[in-house]
Amino acid sequence: MKKKAIDKIDLKILSILQSDAKITNHELSNQVNLSPSSCLQRVRRLEEEKYIERYMGHIDLDKVCRTVTVILTVSLHDHSNENFETFNKAVKTFPQIVECYTVSGNFDYFLRVVCPDMKSYLALNDALINCMEGSANISSHVVLEYTKSFEGYAIEELVD
Repeated sequence: MKKKAIDKIDLKILSILQSDAKITNHELSNQVNLSPSSCLQRVRRLEEEKYIERYMGHIDLDKVCRTVTVILTVSLHDHSNENFETFNKAVKTFPQIVECYTVSGNFDYFLRVVCPDMKSYLALNDALINCMEGSANISSHVVLEYTKSFEGYAIEELVD
């Protein structure tokens, strides 16, 4: 299926859905000034064309359990493609690593890790080092407080 260019109404739909994925189609259609059927067609097209990848609920982990969040910066000793591939594969095996970015600058990766406690984090850190057979430096930064959590993209400001 050929992707259709998105317009301002599509952008508004995306913006609303990322902040409230449980909104009813009727409420959404009112907010974007479309009929419910036209609105639903647009949402389905945005899903089919992968503008909307998935819907997720934001869970307040503090209400569910105790956790420790650690930000890792990782520097690989060897910048070969093989070493990057090895690290990328290793990261995908750990469900506690909830985000991983390859970055430029003083280190190669930025990771966010969420574990039940510090002992579990240390075990994960050791396992990650073992996967890399000593070919990476890992620096850990324990998150003390969330100053600002991710609440969605400023879509309408990012797109002209």
